[in-house]
Amino acid sequence: MDLHERIARRRAAKREDGIIVDRDAISPTVHRAEPTGRGSVLEQVLDAVEPTFDGSLPDPFAVVGPPGSGTSAVITALFESLTTTFGDTRDSIGTTTRAGSGTPTTWFVYVDARGVSSAFAFYRTLLSTVTANDVPTSGVGTDDLRERLVDQLSHHQHSAVIAIDHHDEPETLGAKRATELLEAVGDHTTVIPVGQSTPAGWSDRTIEVPAYRRHELVDILTQRASNGLAAGALEHRTIREVADWAGGNAHDALTAVFTGATLAGRAGHDRITAAHLERAKADVPEASIHLDRPLSLPETRQRVLLSLLDLEFDGPEAGEKRPIRELSTAVADRSTLTDGTVKRFLYEMADKGVLARVPIETAGSGRRPSTIEPRFPTIAFRSLTTVNG
Repeated sequence: MDLHERIARRRAAKREDGIIVDRDAISPTVHRAEPTGRGSVLEQVLDAVEPTFDGSLPDPFAVVGPPGSGTSAVITALFESLTTTFGDTRDSIGTTTRAGSGTPTTWFVYVDARGVSSAFAFYRTLLSTVTANDVPTSGVGTDDLRERLVDQLSHHQHSAVIAIDHHDEPETLGAKRATELLEAVGDHTTVIPVGQSTPAGWSDRTIEVPAYRRHELVDILTQRASNGLAAGALEHRTIREVADWAGGNAHDALTAVFTGATLAGRAGHDRITAAHLERAKADVPEASIHLDRPLSLPETRQRVLLSLLDLEFDGPEAGEKRPIRELSTAVADRSTLTDGTVKRFLYEMADKGVLARVPIETAGSGRRPSTIEPRFPTIAFRSLTTVNG
């Protein structure tokens, strides 16, 4: 961001009398073009993909790190930069293929497994990167998309390096499955698993991404706040406190700042107070999942989550722990869904780890009922979702 843009954003914030200048700058779901404090990791990944600079495929490797360590930020930033550096070569593919010559072409494809669980979606994601032609969303079968991909990659000078991010989360596309789907072009592709762990039985190279150190997290929050918040909205002392609290997890730290700014803005304040931040930190569950996980759910599931969150504040039993059967009935009463459908959705989201099943303490000795609790920051989810409840 250049200086003129910074000035323009702050002038706009003053005119609107708002605390948030740029939501994307402080959003925990938006990655920056140049990740802070990950220079060493970027160099290791560049070393691993360097064979592509000579037209060869790199050996398989995995990128692994704890939650909030920036694994996704590193891969998305690097792949975008590599694509920009080498240019978009899709338009020249037809001529190169027909002539049977030309320079080697390697595509760097980022696949977010959270939104790609089927073979059809996987092939479509790859084709959207490696071809300039429109890729249909319906009206064709999976086999047709696979054949198109094979046609594009089977040329002797074409190859693709494919990162499968979040491969180890529940009900996402795994690295092993991706490799199986690419069997026909296995000699032209390298699959890179990215996540918190390596695939089962992994024996190839692994690049470890450490948790952020305190000063690195302070730098991230300072840069983000400088770009995203009005001047004076967040004190540097407070940034250090948030960094200490987050324990190296950039997602949780950014969520606390984003939520604190949201609460301050709603209250009409021009700065984030200690009370705003305390409430914001309390809204981040212990072992919180990334906000992208509930935000990537289908709209119907997100509406159920919004209705579920409303129950916490509405009605005579607000704040009480209610059994799942009662919660599903209450949510169904607020929607066009049946009680059975809501209950199925709740159990599905619990199986995916978006919700947690928690036993309810009872005075009796029989089977204890269970309730469900969000495993994600709810205030930020409400603010970031584009779904109407």
